[in-house]
Amino acid sequence: MAKYLVIVESPAKVKTIKKFLGANYEVLASNGHVRDMPKSQLGFDAENNYEPKYITIRGKGDILAKLRKEVKKADKVYLATDPDREGEAISWHLYIALKLEEKKVYRITFNEITKNAVKESLKNPREIDMSLVDAQQARRMLDRMVGYRISPLLWAKIKRGLSAGRVQSVALRIICDREDEINAFIPEEYWTLDAALKIKGEKKPLVAKYHGMGDKKSEIHSREEMDKVLKELEQAAFTVAEIKKGERIKKAPLPFTTSTLQQEASKALNFSTQKTMRLAQQLYEGVELKGQGTVGIITYLRTDSTRVSDEAVAASKDYITKNYGAEYAAEVTTEKKKEQKIQDAHEAIRPTDISNTPAGLKESLSRDQLRLYQLIWKRFTASRMTPAKYETTSVKIDAKGHQFTVSASKLDFDGFMSVYKEADDEKTESNTLLKEITKDTKLTLESFDPRQHFTQPPAHYTEASLVRALEELGIGRPSTYAPTITTIMARRYVVKEDRNLYVSELGEVVNSMMKDAFPTIVDVNFTANLEALLDKVEDGAISWKTVVANFYPDLDEAVKKAEKELDEVEIADEVSDELCDVCGRNMVIKYGPHGKFLACPGFPECRSTKPYFEKIGVPCPKCGKEVVIRKTKKGRKYYGCEAIPDCDFMVWQKPSKEKCERCGGIMLVKGSKLVCADEQCGYVKKIEENQKAAQ
Repeated sequence: MAKYLVIVESPAKVKTIKKFLGANYEVLASNGHVRDMPKSQLGFDAENNYEPKYITIRGKGDILAKLRKEVKKADKVYLATDPDREGEAISWHLYIALKLEEKKVYRITFNEITKNAVKESLKNPREIDMSLVDAQQARRMLDRMVGYRISPLLWAKIKRGLSAGRVQSVALRIICDREDEINAFIPEEYWTLDAALKIKGEKKPLVAKYHGMGDKKSEIHSREEMDKVLKELEQAAFTVAEIKKGERIKKAPLPFTTSTLQQEASKALNFSTQKTMRLAQQLYEGVELKGQGTVGIITYLRTDSTRVSDEAVAASKDYITKNYGAEYAAEVTTEKKKEQKIQDAHEAIRPTDISNTPAGLKESLSRDQLRLYQLIWKRFTASRMTPAKYETTSVKIDAKGHQFTVSASKLDFDGFMSVYKEADDEKTESNTLLKEITKDTKLTLESFDPRQHFTQPPAHYTEASLVRALEELGIGRPSTYAPTITTIMARRYVVKEDRNLYVSELGEVVNSMMKDAFPTIVDVNFTANLEALLDKVEDGAISWKTVVANFYPDLDEAVKKAEKELDEVEIADEVSDELCDVCGRNMVIKYGPHGKFLACPGFPECRSTKPYFEKIGVPCPKCGKEVVIRKTKKGRKYYGCEAIPDCDFMVWQKPSKEKCERCGGIMLVKGSKLVCADEQCGYVKKIEENQKAAQ
């Protein structure tokens, strides 16, 4: 009987795929890459046409030995690594490492881990695509060049443990540039004017907004200008000048790509990019479903295409027609066109089976898996539905030549919005007063509401808006966004507070040095052009070694120049109010492999250290010392007394300074409410806006 070997990347896929293929197939995992350039060296020979040096990754010897054993038994070997550049490169490395030249070897890919997709891939095998492999090799080597040549320089000139990267350094530059914009921003004054107009027989006034003189939009910049307008409007008669009724169409959204999924999960679910990708990987690789076994429930998660397969289009149309009605099922949808390269071999991120509804999978998924799957399911379903239609009314009101406007829209047909609304969709409210208005309607002024405002600076980047910026600028590709953001936060170049990303002092120093010594590396346009060149390598239009050979000599020269010319920069440690038990000096906050700790500044004479716990400004209700943020051995956060173990106070939710008005006990912060820690008491109090910052 014939024996076939299928090699995948992840062990999580093995059981699922084995179940689909049956007894003749052995399915094993490579656990990602099996070969890489050595960690201790740059990994290529610049004198020998940039030939890379590959070695077996430490710890992968046993895996390769097991794979070689199975290769000998197999009549055919199928390399079924992920359907992207990285997956193609892993297949090539397996081909070399397992010495498959004498074997019948086939490359297969599937966009979803379902029985049909896996079996179909076996019917359509191909050879390894060396253009994809070369594109990945070029990226890997360029990233190595930047990281291995510049990072040691940062260590020498600033402090140990820092790193530079081809994409991460540009991402840091983008955040720093936004910070500079915010710091340099000068607010400008402007005013708005609302008129509350009484309609006979109506209790509620109609509120119209000032537009300007005639049809020309006029800005009001000062109190003086506002007083002048108000003076001109004294004793003015308000009359209806024009009524326009119309229809507005809101198109269904496109299904998710990697970047749009990361953005929407950040806004709607408050997930980090890293968490989104981790959960999506689990949903793609397979979860145990009641009655179905282990099955992948979403398609491949690294894609920048919005294409959907014909089978999925047909299945979604049937589902929507049956469950929502024929009028909700879209005939065709337009796809987003991009200037940069789209990996169109992939589909958009979608459910593998639209009939697997979030409600139906509730018992099979963790809470966060379910929330992400629900987002993907709703977005895809909505993308195959008809547009929403709004009935719009716009009224222009004249007063001595000055124009006021009021408009409203009423949802006439919900279309895709019956399933899905984006996190930042504005709420539209129908103004019932506009229904009754005609040109003969008499309006009487009740009051004016002049308000002073000031223009606001650009918003700080969030993870979602940074991903959008990187995508729009052509920096990196779908697979790089999450690790890039994770790295700049792990290096403490950037800190995250209330979703916003802020540059640290360390980040400012590193960015400044990179701009001075390596302006090309952190230049947005240069990096975007380099991405375009790498896409040409993938297309087979240019050689990968040409790209590398044109890049490295300039980098090498810049590094040597920086080594000679750059001054060392000292980053001062943050001083705490904790005193050293040995010598009495104020201890400083240091960073180690496991996070922050306190150390004596007298090192090496005094080697005293202490754990660092962040205080929350709340006294311990048992002993009066400070409550601090702590972590369990597994990393779960809790709040406990700084005197633990002498004091045993701890709670999972953040305690408040306020005491319970009913029993005098501890109050815990839960969302927008304060809740008594004593469940028997059960006292609940809403947190007022002015109190939120203090909690």
